[in-house]
Amino acid sequence: MTGTAWGRRGVKGLILRTGKTSIAHVLVIVQNLPVPLDRRVWLECQALTAAGYQVSVICPKGPGDPARQEIAGVRLYKYRPAREAKGLLGFVWEFVYSWVRTALLSLVVWGREPFQVMQACNPPDTYWALARLWRMRGVRFVFDQHDLNPELFLSRFGEPEGLAQRTQYEGLLWLERMTYRQADHVLSTNESYRAIAQRRGGKAPEDVTVVRSGPDTRRMRPIRPRGSGWRGGSTLLTYLGVMGPQDNVDVLLEVMDDLVHRRGRDDVRLALLGFGDCLADLKAECHVRGLDGHVLFTGRVGPAEIAEYLSSADIGLSPDRRTPLNDASTMNKAMEYMAYGLPAVSFDLTETRVSAGPSALYVPDGDVVAFADAVEELIDDPDRRVRMGELARHRVVADLDWRPQASAYVAAFDRVSGYVRTQPLPDLLPALVGPSPSTRYVEDQDPVVFRRFLRERGRLSRAHDLTA
Repeated sequence: MTGTAWGRRGVKGLILRTGKTSIAHVLVIVQNLPVPLDRRVWLECQALTAAGYQVSVICPKGPGDPARQEIAGVRLYKYRPAREAKGLLGFVWEFVYSWVRTALLSLVVWGREPFQVMQACNPPDTYWALARLWRMRGVRFVFDQHDLNPELFLSRFGEPEGLAQRTQYEGLLWLERMTYRQADHVLSTNESYRAIAQRRGGKAPEDVTVVRSGPDTRRMRPIRPRGSGWRGGSTLLTYLGVMGPQDNVDVLLEVMDDLVHRRGRDDVRLALLGFGDCLADLKAECHVRGLDGHVLFTGRVGPAEIAEYLSSADIGLSPDRRTPLNDASTMNKAMEYMAYGLPAVSFDLTETRVSAGPSALYVPDGDVVAFADAVEELIDDPDRRVRMGELARHRVVADLDWRPQASAYVAAFDRVSGYVRTQPLPDLLPALVGPSPSTRYVEDQDPVVFRRFLRERGRLSRAHDLTA
């Protein structure tokens, strides 16, 4: 093995012999997003490299991505993604194609340097089979569970009816069960997922670690926008995230229709940041509702655009309906709104309450009028927006920041690899490199400055401050 020598420590796994350059080589597999666009996976990779691991990633290409790339010491191996899936056969083809491309690239990675641990991030729950094959070479398997696929099925289609639906649902449960069974360790995004891994997956408590998708709040923090954002009026609402069938972004068009056409709030604008399967349908619905002048679709956005919009906006929106998946899932958008000091409005979901606490207003599931009422309440009460924004930023920094999550994540890998640390963990946060907006950061430690920012944000009345 190049650069790494290993020995046994009972049945616990592999340990590093002294004098070598890395603890272990970890292969990370992602299918649904390219890296580093996948924020959670990229933070995980950087935490592992900071802790002394060598990291390689296999994932699909994003637009313009090269097939091979090394960023911040992480080697990226990318394949051309499958064409958009339609129907059951389309999804089967996508999974088979991606699995085969990933399996072939894993041979390429191994040929360059053998890996000792493989981490697979779902969806889908298919890479247990690849982990089983690599186990014959002594590779251990970590399952990073981002989604509950059986709950996703129930959320999209309801309780299965008929032989075909029951077969699909039971198939998803079987794939999940096989993934749990093959995994040496499971990473869960919250306590709800952890409970399912123990109850449905039969995992022992010590074999499941909660690693929340917390933001790096040193980077993800309010800035002074270069302009007033896409405001066009005195209030800017925003949504950040994927636009798929289960994300219920159409609810926000109903809310805007109510605010603009029924309540006469012509000064309200909505910026929808993101992309997904429903984007074209949402644009068409927006036009039919006569909201083209009030709603902006940005498409795919990067960190710089996210910082501009979330620092300019007044209220963050979470339209996810209460479904078996959404109720148990941690919504990244909720924590990202909090990082920028944004109060939010959300349907009442268990894990969203755990994350956002009092920094959001919660309305009964599916009640669009109540959702619009809550938005209007915050529009008309700037003092409350300021208080909630302060709570949001404090809570995300104190309780949800990536730093403690990174320590828990690396500790899980140390356990799987059998590595025993004799020194405290180094700082696992990624270095702040490249063009820095630090001169534009709002000083959130100064209550007076931060409250002024929360009240005024990207308004035209602050043009001098915003461009200074």
